[in-house]
Amino acid sequence: MSNLDHPVIAFIGGGNMSSSIIGGLIKSGWPAKKIRVSDPVAEQRQKLITQYSLHCFEDNGACVDGAEVVVLGVKPQMLKEAVLSVASQLSEQTPLLVSIAAGIPSGSIIGWIGRELPFIRVMPNTPALVNCGVSGLFASSLTTKPQRQLAESLMRAVGEVIWVNDEKLIDTVTGVSGSGPAYFFKMMELMITEGITNGLTPAAAKTLVVETARGAASLIGSSSLEPAELRRQVTSPGGTTEAGIRYMEQAGIDDAIRGGVKAAVLRSSELSKQFGGN
Repeated sequence: MSNLDHPVIAFIGGGNMSSSIIGGLIKSGWPAKKIRVSDPVAEQRQKLITQYSLHCFEDNGACVDGAEVVVLGVKPQMLKEAVLSVASQLSEQTPLLVSIAAGIPSGSIIGWIGRELPFIRVMPNTPALVNCGVSGLFASSLTTKPQRQLAESLMRAVGEVIWVNDEKLIDTVTGVSGSGPAYFFKMMELMITEGITNGLTPAAAKTLVVETARGAASLIGSSSLEPAELRRQVTSPGGTTEAGIRYMEQAGIDDAIRGGVKAAVLRSSELSKQFGGN
């Protein structure tokens, strides 16, 4: 994109995820003068001004005025109020609307506005904070190909992107990758604790677990082999890995992980009913 091709983007909500996307955009060459943020917390606004030299607003309406892209970056329970505060402006301006709020479907948001708009729903995850995220995207029927490309470029600024053709699959994306980092953190937490229990220093245990996770992710990402085959290759009969895997399976690791993902998918669907009403 040339400098002239960068549209004005307004972020409603300047929290961690919005901040990470903004940081990625600026790093990729997006002009700070083309980015606006509204946030009710003065400290957060000042932080963004200091870090990125952005135009920051307390008022959502002033922030979205004239913006070509509006990113909804508030928590699900706050989303309806935020959207209603600018509904008439969005209806008049018809910007590309991008929501990164978990669980709330496009139909609810469009209903609050009262007019169909080009709309893209995004489910990012927290590794976006270090530009290693992955996001699932769904586009409404009114969204043009250039708008899809624009939304993809926004999220590629902080990691990888996949598209889904059915909005319901965003709930699945949420359960797998949106909540996924916490699953890995939980496993790493337990492995580090067990390493310390068995004599390692906390620093050594953390280094071993973090680098093992990083290496495993790198290996599976670069390999054409399925995870099960990579696991079999490192699991020698009668060896230490086999002993560890067998114990985990007997303790129910398969059911725990499958059930955990299903629970997160279900909760994402429940959020739409809890906070997505008209």
